[in-house]
Amino acid sequence: MQDQADSSAQEYETITQEQLDALVRLHGRFLEGRLGGRRAMLKNTDISNLSLKGQDLRQANFTACIMVSMDLSSANFQEASLYACNLSESNLLQTCFIRADLRGARIENANLEGADLEKADLRVGGFSDGKNASGGQAVNFKGANLSGAKLAGSMASKADFSDAIMAGANISKADLSGAQLEGADLSNAEVGGAQFKGANLSSTILTGVAVNDLKDADLSTAITDENIGVSVSDMDEPLPNMIEQHRTWVDSAGQSGKQLDLSRIDLRVLKTLKMEKLTAVQAIAAKFFGMNLYKVQLQSAILDESDFRNCDMEEADLRGSSFKNTNFSHANLHGANCSSLLFGAGSGTKRFSPCDFEGAKFRYAKLTGAQMKNAVFKNADLSYADFTDADLTNADFTGAKMNDVVLEGANTEGATFDKTDKPVFKMKE
Repeated sequence: MQDQADSSAQEYETITQEQLDALVRLHGRFLEGRLGGRRAMLKNTDISNLSLKGQDLRQANFTACIMVSMDLSSANFQEASLYACNLSESNLLQTCFIRADLRGARIENANLEGADLEKADLRVGGFSDGKNASGGQAVNFKGANLSGAKLAGSMASKADFSDAIMAGANISKADLSGAQLEGADLSNAEVGGAQFKGANLSSTILTGVAVNDLKDADLSTAITDENIGVSVSDMDEPLPNMIEQHRTWVDSAGQSGKQLDLSRIDLRVLKTLKMEKLTAVQAIAAKFFGMNLYKVQLQSAILDESDFRNCDMEEADLRGSSFKNTNFSHANLHGANCSSLLFGAGSGTKRFSPCDFEGAKFRYAKLTGAQMKNAVFKNADLSYADFTDADLTNADFTGAKMNDVVLEGANTEGATFDKTDKPVFKMKE
């Protein structure tokens, strides 16, 4: 289970759902100015896994509370203090944080879709951990879903939005100076007047964004409409024709037709290649992110350095393919077949071809029930990936980053892990 107390030795009290409900009722009387009302005041309290769904908690104080895996959807925390709180993995769907104090909060891998953080204070804060000279920590939104969230005018300097989904979010006039936005998806976000000076925008998706409004931002490594790659419409001939020629090439063992090469092509405009047969295709550094690839057939393909972020690849057939340095962050590979392929009939001609994910990124990816026997994950980043019930027999994890990996029910018999760096595994709640 995720370490909830971070590096602090602070003792945390706990309360029950009934006690929390009673506190909320008294707070409601406080807001209404009724006799016997009392402002909700909790400090250093662990209320993880409880619910405040739909509750009116304006001006409440939850300083330094642990609020992991809570249902806080549609709750109203307007002008509330959540200073140094841990809200990781909580349901914050359409939660209101207008002008709330979230300094130093940890909101990692939480669902904030449609949440309202307008003019919220997201600056560095919290308690000293002995490492940060400023005596606090940056707000942590790593891997969080902020789709359509309102952050207009928020103070988020130095906040960490790495790998966060912020598609369609309103961050106009927000202060994101020095913020970490590596790998974040800001497609179609409203950014007018936002400050990005010193922000890390490496691999940040900024398609559909008015990049001219990004003052002081270094876009050299960001993905914009201008630098994303060759458009499908600019290919030498229509893609359906090329796919048909490829199928002929596969069926004839290369005697006729032509192998399909989608290298460096931006395929997002297609939106879907659902159940398409693309066996043995070559697509180095191609852009698939956000596409529907349900049950797509990509056996024995070369897809190194491609981008599959946010893709639906449920039950995809990826056997024997190469995905070196490919990005699968937030992708859904539930039930995907990533087993080995065996070529050749005779004992002297047999060739064993496992799926090769060396150097790939699977941050926050869903790989539940996936078949990944003999897969190669050397030096891959598997942080926060969910391998529940996956078959990882004889897989090679040498040099892989495995912080908070979920391996509940997974078969790891014969798998190779680093001996000197024990991986940090996490169990589901």
